[in-house]
Order: sequence, then structure tokens, then C-alpha cells
Amino acid sequence: MKYSHHNLSPLDNRYRDKVSDITECFSESALIKVRFVIEIEWLIFLCTNYPKKFKPLSKASISKLKKFKTNFSDKDVIRIKNIEKKTNHDVKAVEYFIRDYFKKDKNLTKYINLIHFGLTSEDVNSLSYAVMIENGNKILIKKVSKLITQLNKMSSKWKNITFLSRTHGQAASPSTLGKEIKVISKRLSREIETFKKIKGLAKFSGATGNYHTFNMVDSSINWQKASKRFINSFGIQQNKVTTQIEPHDWIAEVMHVMIRINNISIDLSQDMWTYISNDIFKMNLIENEVGSSTMPHKVNPIDFENAEGNFGLSNALANHFSDKLTKSRLQRDLSDSTVLRNIGNAYGYSHLALSSLNKGLNKLTPNKTVINNELDDNWEVLTEAVQTIMRYEGINDAYEQLKSFSRGRKITRETYIEFVTNLKISKSSKDKLLKLTPFNYIGLAKKL
Repeated sequence: MKYSHHNLSPLDNRYRDKVSDITECFSESALIKVRFVIEIEWLIFLCTNYPKKFKPLSKASISKLKKFKTNFSDKDVIRIKNIEKKTNHDVKAVEYFIRDYFKKDKNLTKYINLIHFGLTSEDVNSLSYAVMIENGNKILIKKVSKLITQLNKMSSKWKNITFLSRTHGQAASPSTLGKEIKVISKRLSREIETFKKIKGLAKFSGATGNYHTFNMVDSSINWQKASKRFINSFGIQQNKVTTQIEPHDWIAEVMHVMIRINNISIDLSQDMWTYISNDIFKMNLIENEVGSSTMPHKVNPIDFENAEGNFGLSNALANHFSDKLTKSRLQRDLSDSTVLRNIGNAYGYSHLALSSLNKGLNKLTPNKTVINNELDDNWEVLTEAVQTIMRYEGINDAYEQLKSFSRGRKITRETYIEFVTNLKISKSSKDKLLKLTPFNYIGLAKKL
């Protein structure tokens, strides 16, 4: 499709180059092509697997069909779209396109009656979208896996950098940058494993899912097994019991995983934005970039902001897909059709957001001066450790003593040492607390 600044979606203009692999997977052209391939393969499947029931194809004819399939181009897409203007039916337009080709060949013309044989449009559509979504899943999994690899490298590189944690926005027990990044990595890894377990489903069972036409033609053929074999040849699983449509529950499962991946990534984007705002991270300067049209000093965390916004757009679409596609009036209504055409946009915005997030992470450098100053300025975070040791030593009002000593007050190294020195606890416990600082009070963070 020719690039145009008049395209409605920014995925098709502003961000076109960044989501080209998603576009290739989910475009109108891609949908038409996979429908075309399914129609050709179905005819070959019938004639080669059941030659006594259907006219067998010669090797020459099979070769022609394979070449016809391989040479399918954008010009053919345009021809099919022109046919659709007359038929007002997209799948039928593909059938007529194939029929027109067969008419030009004296051998293939004998097989016109077997084009789209026994099928309803939703048979072709269910398999088409399953193939497209499976391909889209592979792209997204690869993209998220790249993010996980990047996070793991950052986690390892920064595992020894202690910094001040914050709960409810307030100073809390220190952690390490490496450990906090590892949390996100582990969350994403878990979702990827879930993602990989979801299998695409399709049906090839006719107008209301009962194999009416197939059974009427020849009941001696096990059509359930035949359609399963055909569907499996595309790497898709069969849904044996359906209405006219495959009910899309598996697509909802995919969308729910995508939403969780997006939300975990939003969580990371917002945290990084906050850390940058608090000078925990510095952003590497990129020559010629502009942070503000009026304030020359600014270096904006725009990549994390773009990521957050586009993950949100992906979620909005994915939420609608998971809610809408699992419901259909009686044996079918067509409201799912127009919705499914947009499914690539959920992938596109998530893909775009992941690119922004990766780009933003690559610009970060820990600001050790600020990190260390912040730690040194918050000795009160050690009160958790002190009151825990006091409890262990048998002091019943440990928490209350520390609350009276520290709540709402700024504690320095000197006041901390003085408080610990005057505690009535064992020498070993006192020595342990006196060696403690905000820099080394990190628990098992390095191991984690």
C-alpha cells in the first residue's frame, strides 16, 4: 500500500516504519492473501487426499496452482478488491478471483466447482485470522523477549547499586537498582510463558458448525478428522464444536495476556519516568534532539511517555476485543467481522510502545551522586532494622519506641548511632546495628 500523509491512523503514517512487520502481518492485503492461500490449499487437499471422491489433480495442475499461489501480488489484491465492489462480499470476491484464473486454463476450468467447496465464509475467516494472530504473537513475543534480555543486562550491571526505595512516595528500606529491574523482567517472563501456551483455533464445519454439506455429499468420509488435518497443516488447532463461527475465546485469552504485558510495561515506564524526575537516573544526551520548543535546557523522558500512551491505546483495543468477540447472537451475527479487522492495531500500538520503552531504557545512566546523597540523607529507614532487632531481643514496645524517636523527624548518622548505643540490647546485636548504614541495608537484593 502506498504511503500517504492522508492515512487516518498514525500507525499507517507517522509510525509506519516502526511497525512494518505488524503491518505486513495484519494488513488488508495480508488478510486477502491468507484467504486466497487457504482456498487454493483446500481444493488441492480435497483432490489429492480423496481422489476417488473428487477429481484428482495432475502434477502439472498442482504445479500451476502452487505457482499461482506463490506469485500472488498487490495487483491481485487490487483485482480482488474490485470484485468485492460488485459482490459486496470479501470472501466471495476471493473465490471469483480464483474462478477467473481457472477459466483461462483448459484443465483447471474443470475444477471451478470445487473452489470454496462445502465451506462457509467463516471457515476461511476463522483459519485466516488464526494464522495472522499466531504470526502476530510470534512478533510480539520476540519483541517482549528482547525487552526482557535488555532488562536482565541492566539488572546484572546495576545489581550492586543501592538506592533509596519509596513506598507511598515516602523513603523506605533501600534496595538495589538491579533487583527492582529484575522484578519487571520476571513478571514479563511469566507472561511470555503463558503467551506461548495459547494455541490458535479454527473451524471448518460449515454454516452452523454441523458439517451439513460435507456429510450430505459423502458421509463415508470422516469430515471432522479431514478438517482437523487441513487446519493442522497451517499450524492451527481445530475447534471441533462451534456454531457458524469459531467463538474467539482463545483470541480473548491472547488479548488478556497482551493487556498484562502492556500493564507491566506501563508500570515500568511510569517508574522510570518518576526516577528520572527525581534524578535517580540521568538521560544520555542525543545530539540535535530538542526537549522543549521554548526551554533549551530540557531533556524529556519522552520515550517513556510515548510508551505509556501507546500501551494504553493497545489496552483499549484489546479490552474491547476480549469483551466483544466472545459474544455473538444465536449461531452468528456479523458484528465481530468489522471488529476483527482492527485486531492488528492492538499489536501495532503495543509493538510501537515496546520500541519506545527499549529506546528510553538505552538512554539511562544511574546518577550515583544523587543516589548516594539521598541514602545518606535518610538514616531513618534503618528504624525498621532497629525495631526488629529490639523485638528479637525481647523488647515489647520496640515499635512504639522507634515511632516516638523517628516519625516525622530527620535522623542523621550521629543521632542514629547515639540511639543504638544507648539501647539495652546484647553487644552482638548492637554491633550489628552500628555497622548498618542505608548503603548496606539491602537484605538479599543482590542475590535476588
